[in-house]
Amino acid sequence: MIWDELSLVLMDDRGIAHVHEAHLGSPRPTDVISFAYPPSPGDSGGHTGEVIVNVERAARVGPRYQGVTKELALYIAHGCHHLTGAEDHTPELRTRMRRIERGWLKAAAAAGLIEALTVQPD
Repeated sequence: MIWDELSLVLMDDRGIAHVHEAHLGSPRPTDVISFAYPPSPGDSGGHTGEVIVNVERAARVGPRYQGVTKELALYIAHGCHHLTGAEDHTPELRTRMRRIERGWLKAAAAAGLIEALTVQPD
């Protein structure tokens, strides 16, 4: 799939809960939501994607794992992975997605991209 544009939207629990309810029927906050949009007539043929990330959750959950920055990077990778059509509605699919995403994050860290991503607390 060819992508012309990818938007990254940063939200808090409250903001993403509204999106989650409006589009997926759940009023609870979540970590990431992705939307893929097909090309519009007359466009170059590439798709447009949107990844909505819950920064508040990353800040809350990250310290329990590998830190806020890595948690945020995981959410971004997971959202982008969904844009490729990957699904995680079964334990097997979820495990497969996580394995692939860990590989992406390892490559991003080796390239210095994870450290370049910073999160400033309020």
